[in-house]
Amino acid sequence: MFQEYKSKSELPHTYGKLLEEAISATASSYAPYSGFNVGAAVLMENGQVVTGSNQENSSYPSGLCAERVALFSAHHRYPDIPVIAIAIAAKCEGKVTPDPVYPCGACVQVMVESQKRGGQQIKVIMGSAGRIQSVDSVEELLPYSFSSIPE
Repeated sequence: MFQEYKSKSELPHTYGKLLEEAISATASSYAPYSGFNVGAAVLMENGQVVTGSNQENSSYPSGLCAERVALFSAHHRYPDIPVIAIAIAAKCEGKVTPDPVYPCGACVQVMVESQKRGGQQIKVIMGSAGRIQSVDSVEELLPYSFSSIPE
């Protein structure tokens, strides 16, 4: 289900904290080409939070989005623990963007795989300075995804 909030204070406490972690993760972004610093925070079923940030490269396809950095790191650290939620935020010129940022198709596909791997839905929270949007399941962002993992 799609939901929209006017501020972090309207989010359940756990998700508000997760969004703060995503905003903080923008500080480690390496974005000298775009100037668009993205952070992601992944909440694991065991309560651990793993963060990531976008890492650009002058050979553009060689960079990696914040969401994939966070998810791959989470699965490396906790290979058998499902992901509960992921929060995404971005800064431009040092300020949190006024509108929510959405994951790219490649990142959503990785989220789908992560969701299937964990056997439960992943909540996706997309934050901004102006409003926050969320969906209860990754399939709401990519209903026709690729999958090789049997249901």
